[in-house]
Amino acid sequence: MKRALISVFDKTGIVDFAKSLDSMGWEIISTGGTSKKLKEEGITVQDISDLTKFPECFDGRVKTLHPNVEGGILAIRDNDNHKKQMTDLAIEPIDMVVCNLYPFKQTLLKPGVSHEEIIENIDIGGPTMIRAAAKNYRFVTVITDPEDYHLVIDELQSQGDTSVETKEMLAAKVFIHTSHYDTLIASYFSERLNIKYPKTLTLTYEKKQDLRYGENPHQSAAFYASVQGTSGTLTNAVQLHGKELSYNNIGDTDGALETLKEFCEPTIVAAKHANPCGVGSASTLVEAYKKAYEADPVSIFGGIVAANREIDAETAKEIVKTFLEVIVAPSFSVEALEILSKKKNIRLLQLENIGYKDKKASKAKTVLGGLLIQDLDTVLLQETELKVVTKRQPTESEMKDLLFAWKVVKHTKSNGIAIAKDLCTTGVGPGQVSRIWALENAIRQGGERIPGSVMASDAFFPFSDCVEAAHKAGITAIIQPGGSVRDQESIDTADKYGIAMIFTGMRHFKH
Repeated sequence: MKRALISVFDKTGIVDFAKSLDSMGWEIISTGGTSKKLKEEGITVQDISDLTKFPECFDGRVKTLHPNVEGGILAIRDNDNHKKQMTDLAIEPIDMVVCNLYPFKQTLLKPGVSHEEIIENIDIGGPTMIRAAAKNYRFVTVITDPEDYHLVIDELQSQGDTSVETKEMLAAKVFIHTSHYDTLIASYFSERLNIKYPKTLTLTYEKKQDLRYGENPHQSAAFYASVQGTSGTLTNAVQLHGKELSYNNIGDTDGALETLKEFCEPTIVAAKHANPCGVGSASTLVEAYKKAYEADPVSIFGGIVAANREIDAETAKEIVKTFLEVIVAPSFSVEALEILSKKKNIRLLQLENIGYKDKKASKAKTVLGGLLIQDLDTVLLQETELKVVTKRQPTESEMKDLLFAWKVVKHTKSNGIAIAKDLCTTGVGPGQVSRIWALENAIRQGGERIPGSVMASDAFFPFSDCVEAAHKAGITAIIQPGGSVRDQESIDTADKYGIAMIFTGMRHFKH
């Protein structure tokens, strides 16, 4: 007679599964609540304590950690020495293990959960059993996912046993599952003890969706979500309309979100290739959208729009005039949703807490053979460090625009330049290998809108050429980190032309 050990926290589908085994003549061994549930359904069950000849103890902490269990799972059936030892020790084989673990993740995510409750939901016996079964998969079928019950029953009914291929696949799922489980536990302790960069780093994510392809059609891709710390991030967005998100949609929308989180007033961020191409703030969202659109009506085409207020009908009417890939906002009015949904392919994403910034978040970047990890850049500037270094002070209006431009340039790929006027970008120059080229591109893009604008640079000026170019374009004030050995040259040039310049003492490289 074949024997199955069933011990599950998640009892979804377990009764029907056990009844199917019972009907095929399997003997069922079980523990605690699972045993009680199966008995209530009229299924004959042997309690684990009858197998171990030892009572379940310590509030259920110890019940399956016993040679009669682990030996019955791990013994190699075609090894003569193992078979002799099983006979000598009166250990009977266990041919199937059905087990899912204490809900550590669900417990961890509960609001206000105590450390003691989290600790009690660390499973010990379960991982031991399923790892043992997975190690001995040639002889033992192990199931951790209720979705696999039908597959196993179908194979048992059609061929009398699960195939070796299925057993190996199920074993692989065990090690993926226990790795995820243990990583969550390790991460919890690291965070609790403020171990920021441990000697060995294990990360775990849960697949949100497979993607059609990656950056290019010949690359495969998938989208994974963190288990914790996802408030206000794209992984929590609900898609209301449109085609499935692509790899590039996700990356570009994330870039727009990072920029948007800098603003409290009604703001629209238009982004292309994860760079802001048009940003506008105003007293109403529709005015903010018009500003962002007019900032760069060419680049916004086929781009991303992120809003930090509900998209209303008036704003939606403006949005539909242009082809956009994605719109993300905290909500959409009924009228706006009706207007925007007429565009079949546009993706509409609703993201609650869109402005939330996790001060403890980190940012990771893969390199060939390794991983870089750092704190997320959540600081804009230190107001006490702001220093006007020129003879002319910025006006109140210039100061507002300087801080606006500084928020934008923080999220512009380096070398980055942002030019703004009246809380609207008039030129953005991202990702150049020379800072003067970034500025020249931004000026060229802005054209006749540049005069009277202010400028932000994500890092210091190595030469005074950027100040010269700013003057020729009609830029009246500059904000930059400072820190170059040639700072005085830039200051002197700004004084020569009556340009106000502020040093922040903080740079914002973004590669």
